[in-house]
Amino acid sequence: MYNGGKIIIGIIIFLLFVMFPFYANIGKVNAKPEPKVDTPAIKEAQAKLGKKEVCIEPKAFMKAEHMKLLNDWRDRALREGDRLYTASDGRTHDINLQNTCMQCHSNKKKFCDECHNYTDVKPYCWTCHIAPKEVE
Repeated sequence: MYNGGKIIIGIIIFLLFVMFPFYANIGKVNAKPEPKVDTPAIKEAQAKLGKKEVCIEPKAFMKAEHMKLLNDWRDRALREGDRLYTASDGRTHDINLQNTCMQCHSNKKKFCDECHNYTDVKPYCWTCHIAPKEVE
């Protein structure tokens, strides 16, 4: 084998370079965030409706589809002027991020930011809307 030693050293250096992100992050696993849904408005709605889930749609739907729902709401409200949303259970809600969503989820840091930071998502909601003031 010609230059076998150089080839093996080159392969080792290549593997060290390519695998650097993996061994540099060993032991740095971040815990999966659990959004806090214990705001006073949510507790009040739970007591009023007698249900644990009081969001406009079921938790699984909101967890997977909230970004699509918010984009759909934006388009319907701004482009079509439709400001009423009929949920899957028949209830109607105002299409309004700040007065519908953030009324209950007033803990933006513990609800929105925790998951978005974990998934490294940078939503552009607050480029148009005013970020809510935190209620402790």
